Amino acid sequence: MIATNTNTNEQAAIRSVINTWASAMRSKDADGVVSQYAPDNVKFILAPPLQYTKDHPFDKKSLQEWFSSFQGPIDYENRGLDITAGNDVAFCHSLSRMMATTTKGEKVDLWFRATLGFRKIAGQWKIAHEHSSVPFYMDGSFKAAVDLKP
Repeated sequence: MIATNTNTNEQAAIRSVINTWASAMRSKDADGVVSQYAPDNVKFILAPPLQYTKDHPFDKKSLQEWFSSFQGPIDYENRGLDITAGNDVAFCHSLSRMMATTTKGEKVDLWFRATLGFRKIAGQWKIAHEHSSVPFYMDGSFKAAVDLKP
């Protein structure tokens, strides 16, 4: 029973990190987003290049530049969030949705797949790995299937 309670507590702590991260995304708070990551995190996100690492980070400055490409807040949603947690490592996955309006007035409404890996560092859960992706059409066009909805 203790293991279940501990796991439930760890899942709640991780959910809090995710909620803090998502709230910072919505309000375009680069400091709030970056503070949720481990210093040596690795990202495989939608934006090029293929990966970001501590040697080539998607850092606060990069995030602020990306945020500045949108008018107003960014709406962000996680659907079907599933968290698996141990004592010092954890992961979760969900379908995520981002809705925003670019500074050029274009509407963005994108569903994508998201997986986060966590490590507990000095008693705090931090995002150590982020992987976001969209499927692509396998009809020879290799175009991203950004029109899919759950």
